[in-house]
Amino acid sequence: MLKGKWSSLAALCGAQVLALSLWFSATAIVPSLRQGAAIDAFSASLFTSAVQAGFVVGTLLSALLGLADRFDPRRLFTISALVAGAANALILVVPPTSALTPLLRFVTGAAMAGIYPVGMKLAATWARGDLGLLVGMLVGALTLGSAAPHLFNALGGVDWRATIAATSIAALGAALLINLAQLGPNRARPRTFRFDAALDAWRLPALRLANFGYLGHMWELYAMWAWIAVFLQASFDRTMLTDDAAFWARVGAFLTVGSGAIGSLIAGFAADRWGRTRITMVALATSGSCCVLVGHLFGGNPALLLALCVIWGISVVADSAQFSAAITELSPPEQIGTMLTIQTCAGFLLTMLTIHMVPFLVDRIGWSNAFVFLAAGPVFGIYAMAKLRARPEAEKLAGGRR
Repeated sequence: MLKGKWSSLAALCGAQVLALSLWFSATAIVPSLRQGAAIDAFSASLFTSAVQAGFVVGTLLSALLGLADRFDPRRLFTISALVAGAANALILVVPPTSALTPLLRFVTGAAMAGIYPVGMKLAATWARGDLGLLVGMLVGALTLGSAAPHLFNALGGVDWRATIAATSIAALGAALLINLAQLGPNRARPRTFRFDAALDAWRLPALRLANFGYLGHMWELYAMWAWIAVFLQASFDRTMLTDDAAFWARVGAFLTVGSGAIGSLIAGFAADRWGRTRITMVALATSGSCCVLVGHLFGGNPALLLALCVIWGISVVADSAQFSAAITELSPPEQIGTMLTIQTCAGFLLTMLTIHMVPFLVDRIGWSNAFVFLAAGPVFGIYAMAKLRARPEAEKLAGGRR
């Protein structure tokens, strides 16, 4: 076991990167599968939305049972990573068009409930005036993990099995690596079970507004992440040879999603110094503008389109960690794990709607306009964070820096 804050956080972040590569392991191979296995748009959506559905169910059960606040987070993380990796690996033995594939993705998502919010709680045990940065590191790890399958897919060519195998092996590595991390000094004693504790996330006004801001952020985030590779390939197909378009779309998707790690770190550093709500509103305004602008570059200069997508990728996830940090600061210490789990549960439930809305809109109004509707989320999120900023409880955020 590693000693000290930064060595433990390094092990935690490494484990998060490896485990969360499972999230988009199947989404990244959608372009290849749509060519080779002839899956339709709805089935392609299920490759991501089934994970979201599983995550919602897993987080709901975890919150109701208080798992994140009652058990050693490292043990919960280990078991969850092993289950998720096994479910992902089983995709290799069933046909991509089988009904079992979405079911396996559902199991993967359910297991993620013991990885993502649990990792944030573990990071919070080490916070000393740098909570935004620490949680930003974790979300940066999530972002790199989510981007990794696009890189695996680009390097692995059209053989989608290589991507699935690589991410399953990564999950095994995560299950081993997390056990090197220590818990920090801020850990609360395990709480007694209270079935209605999860409702505090909506009963308390400050927590409710922080959750509303997170919902506005999530309205946009996963719909963009789920479809950016398909969007880029459709655009590049108009200006490149088919093979080149496929390769650069995968690389572009990796750069777009992966660049969010930079945004998470910068926003975490800035929020601890200049205010939690201020930074979230800036990030929401930037990503919302990208939603509106990106369609105007569809089918145009690939370099300009990719540059805007990278800006979008940086800003779309920059605020994510700060919503989680706000929940940590506004929650009773013995309920932090449960409140974080409820927050992510609600957010990922919402993503199931927006992920399926994108192909519906593409069929009717085309890629040039399909992403515009995502801007509604950032608008709502800015409103919620402005309301939170005006409340007295906001003094708890970032040491008084609202």
